[in-house]
Amino acid sequence: MQATLTFLGTGTSMGVPTLGCTCAVCTSSDPRNRRTRPSVRIAYNDRTLLIDTGPDFHAQAIREGIRRVDAVLYTHGHADHILGMDDLRPLSFLVEGNLPLYADDQTAEGIERIFNYTFLPERRHSTSARVEIRRLKNKQDSVFKEDIDLFGAHFRPIPLIHGRERTTGYRFGSAAYLTDMSDIPSESIPFLQNLDILILDALRLTPHFSHSHLEKSIGFVNLLKPKRAFFTHMGHDLDHDATEAILPPHIRLAYDGLQLTFEIA
Repeated sequence: MQATLTFLGTGTSMGVPTLGCTCAVCTSSDPRNRRTRPSVRIAYNDRTLLIDTGPDFHAQAIREGIRRVDAVLYTHGHADHILGMDDLRPLSFLVEGNLPLYADDQTAEGIERIFNYTFLPERRHSTSARVEIRRLKNKQDSVFKEDIDLFGAHFRPIPLIHGRERTTGYRFGSAAYLTDMSDIPSESIPFLQNLDILILDALRLTPHFSHSHLEKSIGFVNLLKPKRAFFTHMGHDLDHDATEAILPPHIRLAYDGLQLTFEIA
């Protein structure tokens, strides 16, 4: 079946424009250089899923007209990926039962700690978010045991390396979303073959200890050979037009609000 992926945000943890910065990208009039914190919406079969809920989620949801969310998949527990969880509250009232949040153990523990007023029975009240964390099942801390089946589609958690930490990417149908990563472990490569769309981290021009940079991300595209690739989690090093001018045609920079269609199953 056909699905639509919308980039809710394509920026770094500091966002672009970055506060206090007067560089050419931060002061650019090109709307594609305005990058909120990274997240995507996936819509199919009259359902809406999110990957991450960053601190800009409220504004992103209004901008894209999101009026329903049926599940959220989390990549990791950093602030720019989870702090919008509480904005799910009114949307959680619209689903039957509790809104499922999928996360690995470390991410789940972070969400439960930060939003303890949501998860501790003694602190809950009538307007608390109606959410339920469902923990991803690991196999020897490297490969996840099973896909997540959601509304007629399969989502495969993909282990990634993020500096000294591990994060989770996701493969769904012919697309994969790999944000916040500095490397792809060998055990994950088999799950990233035959892609139509590959979305991956490309923080800046120069190397970074916990993120892939432009040249390294191009190398991942050449390794995995998707039909199309889109870079996200970009900082103010990367001007949209100037960077795309040096990229091959099948590799583009994502931007907030960009929509892609693909097959999901």
